[in-house]
Amino acid sequence: MAGAGRMETKVSLARPLAVDLFAGAGGLSLGLEQAGFEVAAAVEHDPIHAAVHEYNFPNSTMFCRDVTALTGSAIRDGSPIGAREIELVAGGPPCQGFSLIGKRALDDPRNALLAQFARLVDELRPRYFLLENVAGLTVGNHRQLLDEVVQMMGAAGYDTLLPHKVLQAADFGTPQSRRRLVLLGARRGVPIPWYPEPLCAPRRIDGSPLQATLPGELPAGPSVWEALGDLPDADQFAELLAGDQVRADFGRPSGYAAALRAVAPAGDDFSHPRNFRPDWLTSSARTVHSAESVRRFAATPPGATEKVSRFLRLHPDGICNTLRAGTASDRGAHTAPRPIHPTRPRVLTVREAARLHGYPDWFRFHVTKWNGFRQLGNSVPAQLGRAVGSAVLRADGITPTRGDLVRLGRPELLSFNATEALRHFGIARRVIPQRARKAA
Repeated sequence: MAGAGRMETKVSLARPLAVDLFAGAGGLSLGLEQAGFEVAAAVEHDPIHAAVHEYNFPNSTMFCRDVTALTGSAIRDGSPIGAREIELVAGGPPCQGFSLIGKRALDDPRNALLAQFARLVDELRPRYFLLENVAGLTVGNHRQLLDEVVQMMGAAGYDTLLPHKVLQAADFGTPQSRRRLVLLGARRGVPIPWYPEPLCAPRRIDGSPLQATLPGELPAGPSVWEALGDLPDADQFAELLAGDQVRADFGRPSGYAAALRAVAPAGDDFSHPRNFRPDWLTSSARTVHSAESVRRFAATPPGATEKVSRFLRLHPDGICNTLRAGTASDRGAHTAPRPIHPTRPRVLTVREAARLHGYPDWFRFHVTKWNGFRQLGNSVPAQLGRAVGSAVLRADGITPTRGDLVRLGRPELLSFNATEALRHFGIARRVIPQRARKAA
């Protein structure tokens, strides 16, 4: 069921409709919206992530549900989609990527969500589907999973674009190295899409110079400093020790940062503008380090790995290494390594990491750093989602149109604890088990 007590959904039905399964906080939703889709419905089983998605996409109907207990009819009936045609069903189902020798890989419970994705595509009957996942799914025995998904989609009446493609987000204007498997397919009789070609030449993580661009070659992609250089230093604000936002003066943005600040939106961004305060630094709670950590971070050259923490210190002229999510509470609540700022002796804030992931400044994350970084690390960079979504629309002959202003959701959605998020979505039992604590 959709969120309890949420505002009335006002979807723009003039835009091609999309459904985002396994939506998380909304990285893929954002990229698809920027391509020109209307993300009319989203599914996410973690209530804290679902609440953040609802804040950022208040016009999308959020189903905070386990997909195994959700049908295509329920998604249609519980959202403004109804009987309308869906252009795209997209999602990145978590899977372990293991196969059982001599058995179907999709029969392994660890891979069941891939089969659920295929089932919901079959039930919703979109014109296209987009499956994204870890690049490792293409290696060795894991390939069996992909072959079985393709077979299931074929049996449901969908042609898959083969061979599949592993796309590098840095090729599409994200200042971060992040490789994702993308599988595209079309309902039989619908024009088959194609995978997008790179838009830029990615920089190197260590900041080493690129060869000079020759006429006709791709331009260099944005650097770490182009993403971060205009942001105020979070360490200058005592308010960010107890909160995650403060009014601040920003510097002069690069072209990349200007688009994220909505100062000069990108020409291929067809998303709905949001109402936000551009003079507020948000999602920027500070991390307090020991004096010894500060000393080690300061002594680490940009582009090198600090020897004790194993954190990479970002190079201003390079790109970021892959931002990781860490683990959920039922798997130890481990924090992923966070890169060290290129000019300051501390790790990145959530906002700084969001800039390196392609999120605009209006996009907010959970107020806690742990949840915020998990939401980032589990998400698809917006520029990559936009490129793939645009390829689908081009294949179907659809010219995207810009969206109207959308008012962001209620701020309390960003600070829910597990109990409050469960209550908001009308869920009786905890979805993500609490971390098991060792006895003293």
